[in-house]
Amino acid sequence: MTVPVVEFIVKGAASNPRPLGRPYTIVYDGACKVCTKLSRTLQQWDREKKFEVIPSQTSGIAARFPWIPANSYTESLQVVAKSGETLQGAAGIERILDELPKGKLISWVFSIPFARALAERLYRWFARNRYRLGCGEHCQYRALAVDYGEDEQPGRG
Repeated sequence: MTVPVVEFIVKGAASNPRPLGRPYTIVYDGACKVCTKLSRTLQQWDREKKFEVIPSQTSGIAARFPWIPANSYTESLQVVAKSGETLQGAAGIERILDELPKGKLISWVFSIPFARALAERLYRWFARNRYRLGCGEHCQYRALAVDYGEDEQPGRG
C-alpha cells in the first residue's frame, strides 16, 4: 500500500482536503502524559488500523488541516474523517468507540437522553485538568495562571 505524503497545489485550493492513508486521523495533545498514554492504548485496540494517531505538535498539522483553528488542538482532541468531517471532544470519542472492535459495547451509552451533553461536560473538565492528572515533564508547557491579590503582589510590603 502506498500513501501520498505531499500534495502539490498549483492553482486554487485542494480539491479534496483530507487525512492521508487511514479512514480517520486523531490529533491529540502530545505534551499531555495522560493523552499520550491513552493514544498508545487506542493504537493497541485498533486492530483494523482505522486510525492514524498523531500529536498536535507534529510539524505540518496546520497545513494538513487548515480548517481547524490552532487553539482547537489545545482545547480537545480532533477526529478527522477522510471526508474532512471533523469531530472534537466527546463527539470525537463517540466516533472512535463506534469504529473500534467491541466499541459499541460502550458507545451505546451516548444514546441515553442527556448522555452526550454530560459526556461533553466531563470531557471539557478532563481537558481543563489534564495536566494535573498526569503531572510530569509536560507541565512546563502549561501556561501560568497566577492571580495576585492587591495585597499579595510580590515586592510589596
